[in-house]
Amino acid sequence: MLSRAARPALKAGAAVARPATLNATSAANYATLREIEGRLKSIRNIEKITKTMKIVASTKLTRAQRAMTESRAYGQTSNTVFEKAETKPLEGEGKKTLLVVCSSDKGLCGGIHSGMTRKVRKILLEKPDADLVILGEKCKAQLGRSNAKNILFSVAGVGKDVPTFADASAIADQIAMLKTDYASINIIYNKFLNAQSYEPVVVEAFSEEAIAASPNFAAFEIEDEALGNIREYALANSIYWALAEGHACEQSARRNAMDNASKNAGDMINRFQILFNRTRQAVITGELVEIITGAAASEE
Repeated sequence: MLSRAARPALKAGAAVARPATLNATSAANYATLREIEGRLKSIRNIEKITKTMKIVASTKLTRAQRAMTESRAYGQTSNTVFEKAETKPLEGEGKKTLLVVCSSDKGLCGGIHSGMTRKVRKILLEKPDADLVILGEKCKAQLGRSNAKNILFSVAGVGKDVPTFADASAIADQIAMLKTDYASINIIYNKFLNAQSYEPVVVEAFSEEAIAASPNFAAFEIEDEALGNIREYALANSIYWALAEGHACEQSARRNAMDNASKNAGDMINRFQILFNRTRQAVITGELVEIITGAAASEE
């Protein structure tokens, strides 16, 4: 049993020990506050970036849609000629198919490139010996992991700006210089449906033999020597159309992706702001408890 002289000393020791525990808790709360504040700052910076990228994508989308409308005149005119001529790809032994994949070098635009890659892989399951020409680094990186042996060459720098017919003509020249005699050339690109949706589609670019064998092609009264030029010009038209449509889809998808990212960042900011306020209130309450405890200990 403690003596009366020892009891005041024990009370004083307990009074001194209690604030030390509260000080450790307060230090931990201060550290948590700094962490939450740092996280809030980084999320706000991300929100500013995503909002800016959305504005830039919206501005570029207007130009891309204008270029897409102009390019459709080229591609649809060629398709109309071949439809009236009833042109069909030739099928024969030893004839291969060339797939021209129109993607871009840039990301942060949702699953626009992944959807095209899935489309290409589905075609390769039916035609495993088909060759690939890839426009853009995104689909090249994805297809290179699974179908590297099918890739003939790739073109970088696609999608930096609005595609032009000169770019499409240069690509068509590179394809025309390939030594392999292809039965058909399939151009795969993202078709622009509206500002919210798109889908990967395939457009056919026919060979000289297929054009010459068309049942109704003689009605156009074109000399045989011009078939090669017609084939290259039609290929350039189709590539230009595909690049312009894909560029518009990319800008639309990037705008939507940045809009969703900005909304998610806003939700995170609200949650962390509430957490910050609650933690700060807990720190203030802890400090008040320390003050009151210390005042009560000093009175005793």
